[in-house]
Amino acid sequence: MPAGENEPADVESAGLAAPGAFEAILAGIRERGFGIADNVISHKTVVRLRACADLRAIRGEFNPASIGAGSTRQQRTDIRGDLTCWLNEPLYPAEAEARDLLEQTRLGLNRELILGLFDVEMHYALYPPGAAYARHVDQPAGSDERRLTFALYLNLDWIASAGGELRLYDAGEAIADIEPRGGRLVCFLTAGREHEVLPAKRARMALTGWFRSNCANIVR
Repeated sequence: MPAGENEPADVESAGLAAPGAFEAILAGIRERGFGIADNVISHKTVVRLRACADLRAIRGEFNPASIGAGSTRQQRTDIRGDLTCWLNEPLYPAEAEARDLLEQTRLGLNRELILGLFDVEMHYALYPPGAAYARHVDQPAGSDERRLTFALYLNLDWIASAGGELRLYDAGEAIADIEPRGGRLVCFLTAGREHEVLPAKRARMALTGWFRSNCANIVR
């Protein structure tokens, strides 16, 4: 875990991976290119991960997100208003458990769908009230290293009227608005999948990122 910091001791450890969660994700990806599973992590685990994120915020590890890459990278809050905290070793225990869950998911998807997923890249994404992320795709221009996008939501007691849905598109048409309920995992094939985060009336947080291939092919 990060040096000099401990995960709050008054929050109990809790198990991950609700029965049937992987099967729901797998079936959704096979049928429509995206899968959703609820209660993948318990309420207590959501609390633990939120506590980890709070500690990282105190340490100053969250920064305004950018768009573009390299020389074109810039901050545009009118397009993307979230704060991000990228996660690397060492991790807090709850974060390591979440990574292990994602690793199990990666291995299972490789076994069933032969996707060539090599590793996991993850970060916290915190959207303040009213913040959004305009319609976009997750693959940087010229690379297809990111193969599968995931979002594990960490929002306690979320209600539909709060907004903040993940909107997915297919062939230019909106096909799904997914509420960011705590414990819900969403996975979708990254290539060409347009999506956006709609504004919410309260702060919205996810542990999100990508399953990647071990080499990037050049996209022309």
